[in-house]
Amino acid sequence: MLDGMDTVTVVRGEAELFERTAHLFASTTDLACAANALSAWVHANPHARALGRRPGVRMRKLFRLSALLDPHWGEHARLVASHGAHVRISAHEVNETIVFDGRVAILAGDQSHGPRGYSVITQPEVVHGISSLFEAAWRAGTELAVHEAGMDELRPFVPVVLDALNRGWTDETAARRLDMSLRTYRRRVAELMTALGASSRFQAGARARDLGLI
Repeated sequence: MLDGMDTVTVVRGEAELFERTAHLFASTTDLACAANALSAWVHANPHARALGRRPGVRMRKLFRLSALLDPHWGEHARLVASHGAHVRISAHEVNETIVFDGRVAILAGDQSHGPRGYSVITQPEVVHGISSLFEAAWRAGTELAVHEAGMDELRPFVPVVLDALNRGWTDETAARRLDMSLRTYRRRVAELMTALGASSRFQAGARARDLGLI
C-alpha cells in the first residue's frame, strides 16, 4: 500500500513500484497511460497487461508518434488495441504517465543514473492537473487506425532515409542510391521530420538516435 494520503512518494526501480501499486492495477476501472518507449516499465507488469481484457475496465494508451516509426512499436500498439485498449497517437512529446481512476498518478523519472525513479502521487490537486494534461493530449491525438493508414507507407523507408541523412548525402545522391525520384525522396524526408517532430534534418537525426532508430 501507499504510505499515507495526499502525498507524493518516490520509489526506485520497477520491483518496488509494482509492489506498491499492484493493488491499483488490480482494482482500477479507468486507466490512462502515456508511453514514450517500447520498453516502458508498465509493459513488464502482468497486472497492467491483463487490464484491457478485464470486463468493465476502460484502458487508454497514448503513444508518441515518432516512436511508431519503429515497426516493433506498430506491432505493440496493435497488440495493445487487440486486448481492448483504446489507442491514440500524439504528435508531441509525452511524459510517461499512468493515472488510475483520476485518483492516483505515476510519473516516470530519469533513468540515466541508476534505477529509474517513479513519483506516485495521490494529492488530488496534482493528480487533477496531470489528468487534465493527459486529457488534452488524448483529445489532440489520432486514432491508431487512422495513423496506421498513413504510417504503413512511410515506415518501410525510415531506415534507408535515416541512413542517407546520417551519411550526409546530398538529396540528389540519396535519391539516386535509393532509386527514388528527387521529389519522392524529399517528400519522405519531410514526412519523417514531421513524424519525429523535428524542425531540421539535424534535429531529426538526433531524435532518431534517441529512439534507437539509427
